[in-house]
Amino acid sequence: MAIKITDECINCGACEPECPNNAIYEGGVEWAIADGTTVKGSYTLMDGTVVDANQRFAPLSTDTYYIVPNKCTECQGFHEEPQCASVCPVDCCVPDEMYKETVESLMAKKERLHI
Repeated sequence: MAIKITDECINCGACEPECPNNAIYEGGVEWAIADGTTVKGSYTLMDGTVVDANQRFAPLSTDTYYIVPNKCTECQGFHEEPQCASVCPVDCCVPDEMYKETVESLMAKKERLHI
C-alpha cells in the first residue's frame, strides 16, 4: 500500500528529502518516474499505462506536498518503516487505501525503480 499525505499537511517539507524513491513532491511541482531513480526509457505504471520515464506529469496536489503512488514503496528494501511517516510532525503521512500492495509487489517496484 502506498503512503499518502493528508490535508493536514503543514508544508514543512520534512518528508521530501527522506524518500529513497523521490516519490514526494512539493505541491504544484510536476513529477516524473525518472526523478531520483535509475529508470530510463519506457516504464509501466501501476494501471498498465506505458510512459517515458522522463515524461512530466501534472502535480497530484497544488496546495500541499504529495506522494506519487507509482513511485512509493513504503521504503521497503530501504528502511523498516516509511520514513515520511516517521519524520512528519503532524502525522499526515498515512497508508493510502486506494493502493493495496503486498511486500513482494513493493519490493518488485523498488527493483524496477532502482535497477
